[in-house]
Amino acid sequence: MIEKITSSKQAIELENRYGAHNYHPLDVVLARGKGPFLWDVESKKYFDFLSAYSAVNQGHCHPKIIQAMTEQAQTLTLTSRAFYNDKLGVFQKYVTELFGYDKALMMNSGAEGVETALKLCRKWGYLKKGLPENQAKIIVCDGNFHGRTITIASMSTDPSAYAGFGPYTPGFIKIPYNNIPALEKALEDPNVAGFLVEPIQGEAGVYVPEDGYLKKAYEACKAKNVLFIADEIQTGIARTGKMLACDHENVHADILILGKAISGGAMPVSVALANDDIMLCIKPGEHGSTFGGNPLACQVALAALEVVREENLMEKAAYLGEIFRAEMKKVESEMVSLVRGKGLLNAIVIQPKNGKEAWDVCVKMKELGVLAKPTHQHIIRFAPPLVITEEELRTAIALIKEAILSFN
Repeated sequence: MIEKITSSKQAIELENRYGAHNYHPLDVVLARGKGPFLWDVESKKYFDFLSAYSAVNQGHCHPKIIQAMTEQAQTLTLTSRAFYNDKLGVFQKYVTELFGYDKALMMNSGAEGVETALKLCRKWGYLKKGLPENQAKIIVCDGNFHGRTITIASMSTDPSAYAGFGPYTPGFIKIPYNNIPALEKALEDPNVAGFLVEPIQGEAGVYVPEDGYLKKAYEACKAKNVLFIADEIQTGIARTGKMLACDHENVHADILILGKAISGGAMPVSVALANDDIMLCIKPGEHGSTFGGNPLACQVALAALEVVREENLMEKAAYLGEIFRAEMKKVESEMVSLVRGKGLLNAIVIQPKNGKEAWDVCVKMKELGVLAKPTHQHIIRFAPPLVITEEELRTAIALIKEAILSFN
């Protein structure tokens, strides 16, 4: 008999008893979502200021996305890539024209999208750049977060991501983020095939690089015939006030990785985009996924991208982000040591006070009706759905301020 959840306490106890302990959630059990709001099992209403790590840019249960999903779910959900289906080509045409690439390769999770980009880069390195077999290297940045696979953990500099999971995948050069001289030095290695970078490091605490960093990094890569690979899984799809964070500097990545909000949070969808010179290096049988490019995912992602354009979510993110940062900088508290971000991807750095840290602030915000989560213990990331109105944003800001000031 399937157990019915009637209280938050019951749900938490079930997860702790039967689930792996690989997360440390806030003690809130969510049961419903709509737009920028969430409700718990006891029907308390919250502002969602995490958006499932920017997967729900279009808001929870957006009617257009859900309609596309339910209609397709009643027709055809999965064929595998053993056959053609009538939705994949339509989506591939739409997404390649939207972002300016020749080809798209669909997968499911963001980590799969990154793994796809790594394979494309290495294959290109051997077939097109002429690197010696098994010698291709990819430059990555300290503080990166690209996923949780063994290979991706191997490029991490965060012990919580890699410690105890060795032996590690070779072939990565780690350099400081936001440091062009370090990149130029690493590029001197003739076996470098690519540079993988987040335009803004999200998990690191919304670390925004200096203006011009991406452009200079791209140009440095071009000078050495190295692929510039942009991980826009968290920063893409209007989150930073442009369709892509790279658009702020007019950088067109050689390989673009998208995920999270490309499906509006309705299901796992990711895609790697590249031109023919790179994408066609991978031949039939060399990469794939049973679920990647399934009809349901294609229809959901198509609707999710249309919502961004139809509802002007890029412009909203840019406008509302300015308001959020300006208001956070007005908070008169020793705990707020720094406010940073771009668009509606923002963070405040918390200075511990009287034993109280970022976690305590998030607990207090939860009590007041705003959900957010710390990263790296001393940083709180704020990323509400882009459909939030200015009035709703200002209401939430007042609650966030109240939570912080409660520790004065």
